[in-house]
Amino acid sequence: MMQRPLPNFVRGLIEDRSGLALVEFALSLPILLGMSLGGIELAHYAIAVERVSQIAMTAADNAARVRDSYTGQANAIDEVDVNEVMAGAKYVGNSINFSTNGRIILSSLEPNAGATGQWIRWQRCSGAKNVASSYGIQDAGKTDASLPGMGPTGNKIVAATGTAVIFAEVVYDYQPLVPVNFLGYNGKTLRFTSAFNVRERTNQVLNNAKALTGAATASCAVFAA
Repeated sequence: MMQRPLPNFVRGLIEDRSGLALVEFALSLPILLGMSLGGIELAHYAIAVERVSQIAMTAADNAARVRDSYTGQANAIDEVDVNEVMAGAKYVGNSINFSTNGRIILSSLEPNAGATGQWIRWQRCSGAKNVASSYGIQDAGKTDASLPGMGPTGNKIVAATGTAVIFAEVVYDYQPLVPVNFLGYNGKTLRFTSAFNVRERTNQVLNNAKALTGAATASCAVFAA
């Protein structure tokens, strides 16, 4: 039995290859899109990690350097100095909206009067994230040996006799660019610490020459961007 030949228009459809590139593109588009978005998100996450690390280092280093304060005293530090340190550190995080989603905690650590342990003489904070220090609050260890230092177990930072260490804790809730959580970064909290010895500042008291109060200081009771 002889088969009837296909109509010309059917044969034309079967042999037509003009839409092949479009079909291939449609099939590969989800893969290309996923890879592109993944690359963008990965780069954004890497930038956020670097920024948060820089904020911790910048805050600790700058606070440790202050020695000509608004008090008019040599080798002293003031609340206004701390405010400026916080402003500079948060500026580093402008591109990742750090002020709204993060927190800087600065602590001045030194040996207590009885030399029995470490003491957090003062502690100041900035940023809207509601989180406290993981290693102690202001006046911790003032009169006893309850504070062996600041930092994770096995890697405690301590200040030597006659000096102080500025210890910075920075916490930030990562803000993704891509809402789909295929890389697992959405909702991730970044944490970094940094510590610097105080340089050439003999007076470790945090002064308040301008009598700043409430939200005008970097109080750890205030949570605001």
